[in-house]
Amino acid sequence: MGNEMDLKKLQDARKAWEEETLKPTLERAKERVPEFTTPSGLPVKRLYTPEDAEGRDYLEAVGFPGQYPFTRGIYPTMYRGQFWTMRQYAGIGTAKESNERFRYLLKEGQTGLSVAFDLPTQMGLDSDHPLAAGEVGQVGVAIDSLRDMEVLFDGIPLDRVTTSMTINAPASVLLALYVAVAEKQGVSLSKISGTVQNDVLKEYVARGTHIFPPRPSLRLAADLIAYCADQVPRWNPISISGYHMREAGASAVKEIAFTFANAIAYVEAARRRGLAVDTFAPRISWIFNTHNHFFEEIAKYRALRRMWAKIMRERFNAKDPRSWMLRTHTQTGGSTLMAQQPENNIIRAAIQALAAMLGGVQSMALSCFDEALALPTEQAQRIALRTQQIIAYESGAADTVDPMAGSYYVEALTDELERRATEELEAIEATGGAVEAIERGYMQRAIQEEAYAHQQEVEAGTRVVVGVNRFQDEGKPQPLQLYRTDPEAEKAQVRGLEALRRERDNRAVLAALGRLRDVALGEENLLPPILRAVKAYATVGEICGVLREVFGEYKAPTGL
Repeated sequence: MGNEMDLKKLQDARKAWEEETLKPTLERAKERVPEFTTPSGLPVKRLYTPEDAEGRDYLEAVGFPGQYPFTRGIYPTMYRGQFWTMRQYAGIGTAKESNERFRYLLKEGQTGLSVAFDLPTQMGLDSDHPLAAGEVGQVGVAIDSLRDMEVLFDGIPLDRVTTSMTINAPASVLLALYVAVAEKQGVSLSKISGTVQNDVLKEYVARGTHIFPPRPSLRLAADLIAYCADQVPRWNPISISGYHMREAGASAVKEIAFTFANAIAYVEAARRRGLAVDTFAPRISWIFNTHNHFFEEIAKYRALRRMWAKIMRERFNAKDPRSWMLRTHTQTGGSTLMAQQPENNIIRAAIQALAAMLGGVQSMALSCFDEALALPTEQAQRIALRTQQIIAYESGAADTVDPMAGSYYVEALTDELERRATEELEAIEATGGAVEAIERGYMQRAIQEEAYAHQQEVEAGTRVVVGVNRFQDEGKPQPLQLYRTDPEAEKAQVRGLEALRRERDNRAVLAALGRLRDVALGEENLLPPILRAVKAYATVGEICGVLREVFGEYKAPTGL
C-alpha cells in the first residue's frame, strides 16, 4: 500500500462490500463448508487484499530472483534462460532392460537420467541373498557389482548426461560404482555431474530402507560429501529429501521442518569432518514432493528457498551466495495416485507439475498414471514426459519469472508456511536436533498421526478423492496394459552374480574388503577403500556386509 490513507480507504471499501454485497449473498446461500483450510491446516480466508501484505518489507521478504533471500527463484532469468531438467524416474528389472529404457527416454527428449534401484540394492543385499528372493528387479534395477553398472550405462557417455541416483544407505557404494564406470569410459571426474540422494536420516523417519544406526550413517554421508568436494566437484553429494516425508503422510509444514532438521545435521556432520561450509554447501541439493493443493505447493517452494537462505547465512555464516541457494528436484505425488480410474492420475500429475514449475524448481519427474498398479510402461513414461514438455513449450507459464509473486493469497501462504515450519524446526532443535528426534521416535510419530488423520478424512468423505470416495465408476473398469517384470530376470541376475564370483580375482577382493574393515574401525574417509573394493568387483552386498560387521544394524525404537 502506498500510505495510511490508502489503507484506510481500502478497509472502508472492504467493510462496505461485506455489508452490501457479501452479507446478502451468504443469507441466500451458505458456502460449501464452514471453514476452508489447506492440507497442512492453514486457514484459507474468503478474500485476500493488500491488507494481507501490509507491513511486509518487499526486499527482505520477496526481493528479486537470483538474489537473497531467493523467494522468487535462485536464478535471475529462471526458465527464460533454460527449462528445468526433465528426468523421469526409471529403473526396471536388469541393468540391460533399464539401459534400454534410459535410451528410449533420452531419444524422446528427456534431459537427464534418474535411476530407481530395487529393494535388495537399496538394502545393501546381493541378488542371491535369501531376503532378496522375489524382490530382485521388482521396483527398480538390480545392481550387484561394477559389471551391472557398466551395462546400465553402456552407450551413455557420462560427460554428456546428468544422473540422479535415488539411493541412501549404500549411497557411497553406488557413487563409487558410477565413478568407476566414468573412469572406464575415459571421462574425467571433473566432468561428471549428477546427484546421489545419500539422505539416510529420512529413512529412519519415513521409508525404512536403512542399514546402519544413525551415527555411523551420518559418518558415511559426511565422508561422501568430503570426497566429492575434493574429487568430483560437479557432483551433488547429497539430495536431502522432503519427498519421502510427504509420501509417508507429513503435511507441507512438517515436510519443510523435518527436512531442514535433517539438513542441519548433515551440515554439522560435514563441519565436524573439517569442511568449511562454503566448500560443500553449494553442492547440496534437494528433492521435495508436490501434491494436489495448487497454491500451497507453489508457496511451499518459495518458503523453502527463503528459509534455507536464512539458515545458511545467519546460522552457519556461509559467505558464498551459492551456499544460500536451495536447488531442488521435485517428484509429483506418488501417494496421490489412485488405482481407481487411473487415467485421472494424468490430470493430477499435470496440476502438480504446473504448481512445481510456478514454484521455481530446477528439475522434475512426474509419477506416471499407472504407478498405483505397477511399474510404468513406456507409454506412461512418455505421457509424463510430454506433460512436462507441454507445460514448458505451450503454456506460457515459463515465460516470466515467478508469475505468482504479488498474489496476496500466495504471499500470505508463503509467510504462514515459513512461520509454522520455523516453529516446528525450533522445537526439534530445542530437543537436541534431528538425530535425537529420530532416536526418540518423535518425527515418526508425528508423520503417522498426520497420515492417520488424512485417511480418516478420506474415509469420512470430508476430503474428496475423485473416483475413490466420490464420482466412482459403476461399470467394470477398462483393463490397462501394465508392465510386468520378466519372471526369468531374477534367475538370470543370480547366474550372472555367480559367474562374476568365479571369474574375478578373489584375492584382490579379500584384500580390498580387509582394508575397508580397517578404515571403518578408524576415522579415515571410507570412500577410497570402497572405490578400491568396487574396482576389484566386490559386490554391493559384500561391501555393505563388512560395514554391517563394524557398525551393526539399526533397530527401530519400540512403541511408535
